Amino acid sequence: MAGATFYFDLGSPYAYLAAERVETVLAAPVRWQPILLGGLWKANGRSSWSMGDQRRREEGMAEIESRASRYGLPPISWPEPWPSDYLFAMRVATFAHALGAGREFALAAFRQAFAGGSDLSISANVVDAAGAAGLDADEVTAANQDPAIKQALREATEAAHEHGVIGVPTVAIDGQLFWGDDRLEEAAAALGA
Repeated sequence: MAGATFYFDLGSPYAYLAAERVETVLAAPVRWQPILLGGLWKANGRSSWSMGDQRRREEGMAEIESRASRYGLPPISWPEPWPSDYLFAMRVATFAHALGAGREFALAAFRQAFAGGSDLSISANVVDAAGAAGLDADEVTAANQDPAIKQALREATEAAHEHGVIGVPTVAIDGQLFWGDDRLEEAAAALGA
């Protein structure tokens, strides 16, 4: 059976919803790939629904809270502020990915942010999530300044864009892209076909 690639950014609550379900729903090997959502927005001339109209923001947040409840997840606890600057967190995700601990770190960070309300723009919160994934705090902090990690994240984002990824979460299966946490079942059907 073929595997799937799960594209995510730790600042996306929709990616959090997908992260909690992706492996169960797909029942197949899943490769977790961190990318910068801001880089995709820049490449596509888009921006976040959470950054403009207050009514649209409130409706989006309410929808995420409703989905979390439907999926049997803990209530969403929004970080303050949200969204924020997640570059350090995404570099750590890239570092963890390179060490084979990307899934573990991402889940710890997502849960800290959206179930625990911790702001991932604060490096200590990211280091705590890294510790929960078994990563060394000093290595994580050093990775943030590592040119190879910066380049790997940039290249992963560019490659995702070249493959047609326009947002997160996106699951890729044999060239097909499924954008949105609500499309995991559709991705599973394609994987089983």
